[in-house]
Amino acid sequence: MDKRQESILLVDDQPANLQVLSQTLENIGCKLLFAKNGESALAIAQKVRPDLILLDIMMPGIDGFEVCRRLKTNPDTQKIPVIFLSALDETRDKVRGLQLGAVDYVAKPFQPEEVIARVNTHLMIHRLSTEVQMQRDELEHELQVVSQLQRNLLPERLPEINGLKLAVHYETSRYTGGDYYDVAVLPDGRLAILVADAEGHSAPATVMMAMTCALFRSCSTCLGEPDQMLTYINENLCKVNRGSFVTAIYAVYDTHSRTLKMARAGNPLPIRYKPSEKAATELSCEGVLIMGLEAYAEVPVTEVTLQPGDQLLFYTDGVTDRLNEDKKFYGTDRLLQQFGTADSDDPAAILKGIIDDLSRFAGHRPADDDQAMLIIVVE
Repeated sequence: MDKRQESILLVDDQPANLQVLSQTLENIGCKLLFAKNGESALAIAQKVRPDLILLDIMMPGIDGFEVCRRLKTNPDTQKIPVIFLSALDETRDKVRGLQLGAVDYVAKPFQPEEVIARVNTHLMIHRLSTEVQMQRDELEHELQVVSQLQRNLLPERLPEINGLKLAVHYETSRYTGGDYYDVAVLPDGRLAILVADAEGHSAPATVMMAMTCALFRSCSTCLGEPDQMLTYINENLCKVNRGSFVTAIYAVYDTHSRTLKMARAGNPLPIRYKPSEKAATELSCEGVLIMGLEAYAEVPVTEVTLQPGDQLLFYTDGVTDRLNEDKKFYGTDRLLQQFGTADSDDPAAILKGIIDDLSRFAGHRPADDDQAMLIIVVE
């Protein structure tokens, strides 16, 4: 494909000036466009989108200042560089032009060498700026694709389990992240839950998250045993990992006995709300080190019995580590308080309350880390 020829729009109400500019720039390799007044200049700029505009100031009708103002307030033309041409040589006129968005100023009468030098300089700057923007657009598109691919790794929907209600919240601080959650229904009806967090929130974390997903879904024989599952994932991460790590909690819930078995590797403790006590507390769960560094000799398993109405929250540290504008952490205490005051047995409503409280706390400060939360409510 041939490279598009660059174009320059010359705007001046004096034909003699246009002729001089045309002769000066005829060998510069650009297509030259001409306008004799401001109205024509605006129409041509809107239609053609030239790469540079040389704009006279003193013109009948719309003067150069007004033309420049309109160009810079129009999203279609605001990035076109403008060089003012004028006999006005007072500092206030130059300042006004630059404040309106012009990139340079050439005084009349023209010096051909000066005009050519300034035109070449700003064409080069504009060319580089355009290339950078194209690369940014391509990167933006690629990141959006990767973000969607990552989200495709998450469960399409949560399963419907008799005796349980579930809800989940997942948010990355950037396009992609390292947080991960997954669920699986075992043949005997038990529910397996995995919540994990790969170190960081950029490309390496995304790769570790995808690897964790692949390992979890490839290990059907370990689904019912939390210690075996974490041992299997850790063993395989250690084979390929080079300095990163993954935290996780894996739980298996039996709806018939209401028993929950859990194994934890560096992940925050789950939180249980007991309606009978009107309080939320961290659920004790002995753990092991983070995954991906070294093999485990043994992974302890904690077993608890839940009661009807109990609510259980699994989450990653991006929730409690959320910072506000004063750089203070949201913290476990505030999460416990918020979770313990939720006047609802609807897990989606409970999650919304936490998310809203996080938003109020953070103010205008964006999230610095990914966040994943999964709630189960025992019926």
